[in-house]
Amino acid sequence: MTIEPMDLLRSYLSRVRIPEPTNRIYKHECCISFDSPRSEGGLFIDMCTFLAFGKDFVGWNYEKTGNPVYLHIKQTKKLVPEDRPSKKPTLLAIGVDGGFDNNEPEYEETHSVVILPEYVSLPFPSVELPEKVRLAVDAIVLAEGTERKEQLAAWTADKKKVSSYATNLQQIDNGVVIPPSGWKCAKCDKADNLWLNLTDGMILCERKNWDGTGGNNHAFEHYQETGYPIAVKLGTITADLEAADDESVLDPQLAQHLAFFGLDFSSLRKTEMTTAERELDHNTNFDWNRIQESGQEVDPIFGPGYTGLVNIGNSCYMAATIQVVFSTRSFTSRYYLNQSLKKAFEMSPADPTVDLNMQLTKLAHGILSGKYSVPAFENDEKENVATSTRTAKQEGIRPHMFKSVIAASHPEFSSTQQQDALEFFLHFLDQVERANTGKTELDPSRSFKFGIEDRILCSSGKVTYNRRNDYILSLNIPLHEATNEEELESFHKLKAEKLAEGKEINANEIVRPRVPLETCLVNFSAPEEIQDFYSTALKAKTTALKTAGLTSFPDYLVLHMRRFVMEAGREPKKLDVHIDVPDIIDISHMRSKGQQSGEELLPDGVPGEQDSNKISANEEIVAQLVSMGFNHLHCQKAAINTSNVGVEEAMNWLLSHMDDPDIDNPISKGHGSETIVDQSKVDILISFGFEEEIARNALKASGGDIEKATDWIFNNPDASVSSMDASPSNAESTTNDVNLPDGGGKYRLMGILSHSGTSLQCGHYVAHILKDGRWAIFNDNKVGASIDPPKEMGYLYFFERL
Repeated sequence: MTIEPMDLLRSYLSRVRIPEPTNRIYKHECCISFDSPRSEGGLFIDMCTFLAFGKDFVGWNYEKTGNPVYLHIKQTKKLVPEDRPSKKPTLLAIGVDGGFDNNEPEYEETHSVVILPEYVSLPFPSVELPEKVRLAVDAIVLAEGTERKEQLAAWTADKKKVSSYATNLQQIDNGVVIPPSGWKCAKCDKADNLWLNLTDGMILCERKNWDGTGGNNHAFEHYQETGYPIAVKLGTITADLEAADDESVLDPQLAQHLAFFGLDFSSLRKTEMTTAERELDHNTNFDWNRIQESGQEVDPIFGPGYTGLVNIGNSCYMAATIQVVFSTRSFTSRYYLNQSLKKAFEMSPADPTVDLNMQLTKLAHGILSGKYSVPAFENDEKENVATSTRTAKQEGIRPHMFKSVIAASHPEFSSTQQQDALEFFLHFLDQVERANTGKTELDPSRSFKFGIEDRILCSSGKVTYNRRNDYILSLNIPLHEATNEEELESFHKLKAEKLAEGKEINANEIVRPRVPLETCLVNFSAPEEIQDFYSTALKAKTTALKTAGLTSFPDYLVLHMRRFVMEAGREPKKLDVHIDVPDIIDISHMRSKGQQSGEELLPDGVPGEQDSNKISANEEIVAQLVSMGFNHLHCQKAAINTSNVGVEEAMNWLLSHMDDPDIDNPISKGHGSETIVDQSKVDILISFGFEEEIARNALKASGGDIEKATDWIFNNPDASVSSMDASPSNAESTTNDVNLPDGGGKYRLMGILSHSGTSLQCGHYVAHILKDGRWAIFNDNKVGASIDPPKEMGYLYFFERL
């Protein structure tokens, strides 16, 4: 007996829900794949859970949940005239009137109600549908969609505020009269990009840009000398000001302030770009030439492993990192070759959108399958595939769900602000390691993990060995060891001559220091003097000598170049330096040797209360940590708790103690004194199977918190040879190193993450990856064959062990 479709639907009304305002509704992207309403099969929304599924995956959801009723959404591209002009942006914005025109095509959307497993389809809208179904569909269609709520739909430049100085600005009557044109800097020959100080009428040039272009800083230097707070840019007719705090502001009394110096606001002609227009111009061109290989004929690449990631709001740091990580064998095997989408979905909880394992598998299949790496042809280009493929682009995939999950515990990554790719890489691996707890053999993050051993020689002649695990080898760049000193000297002379003449340095004249990567690696292992080291042998602070080595060599070695340093006044600065990086490196000489015959170890112990009062944080260590964005108090505690050994040790302590309940407490006078451990808590950890000594050290390190102590033990598997008791390390004997990957010291360069911009909070990241015997560039959703990879400009270098 055949059941009528409408009767079948009525029999399932109990499995249909009308969504509440608080319900999460997914209707833009499949939670298992990157299928969307624009995909060939459209999107099916479960009308009970409001989760979305592509055509190939909705059946899996029916098998898992038994939910039979779905809203089917299909979007079809509208035909648009070929000669439709692109709108020129008049506003630094995306997704709003006047903003950037992404030339997004328009789509027609159709809806139907589908009943599984027979895929019976009922048209919508239809008055014949049950009222509950009509109300549910209307609510879903009108809802914003969780995917869109979790992203910034449009971004605009910050609206300028009225200057607090403008209202009561005191102008000096010094007889200065400004002509309507023909301006020149009062301190050099600059005749463009000039600023008029509205207090004394001085006309001076703008600040020098990081790349050597711009003015000679005379306007800003004048403010520093006089404190006169507001200047207006000459050549613009808008109230485009620069305030004392270096922000763009508004002056509602600009006409009056200009008239004071004889300038008629209404008669001025616009001859130069305003600050906003200059910013808009940079964003429109957006070409940071070298790392993006601008000007090169880069052929697009399509297919498996060459899928672009759409920028979903300053997400280039994430996209570049993910592209390199998923080019490694470890991550490819774990989330693509050895784990199907169906297996991950069956293992996932009721809501797969919040499951990291599901979203990592979805991301891996999205990137590596090639399903979404196809040319996005315009109009009739499909008819001439041979000629259009070279210029075709791919739409790529939008990793919204992945970002939502990976950033759930990290407020900065949850935002749409630019972030540090290194910080994201470490956070990502930490989350992957946690997700694979208890499954060491499956954990792909371990392919990046290695041990570092610090040997500290005290002035007493005794030594101590401290061990830690890390995912990255962070390298200083010794500029004094640049190999092109003669060229640099000639450049500095030319620069001085041109500055004296008021001329600019051309971009092609700039010479940057060149430092070999090998020099940076040698510098890492070189002896380093430690001031204010507390010696348990001398029971006092002294000077010690530290050397570092690796206890194991990972499958993938990631080198972090410290391009950002602190200048005097704690101002962060990006080093404009090139690193000469060979394709093959050998770090065999960097393996640590452990305790040597005849060495005497420093005795166990920590400073007593009287001694600990004398311990203070090394300000150089604190300053470097603060420049990375850490809290000043937290940095002081990190330096103190690691005996001022170095930045690496302090940063590792900081990262593992960020969630300590007392991290924000002031540093007490008795800081560092012996911690009294609750014996009952020790007994609890012993009952878990841990040794008493390990349990005590873990409780000391975690402030007595049992849960954190347990985490500490798992994160410090070498705790039985704890660095807390200053006992020696031996690469052959510790279980820690046995569990870590290890092998030879020869590596091949396979990935480069480059950063363009003056700080880690702005700019752009691009990845270059060696795949299938050739270099490819991954610039958000643009993927192509690299002609000249910027090996000298890397921020992170990824090496694969040979």
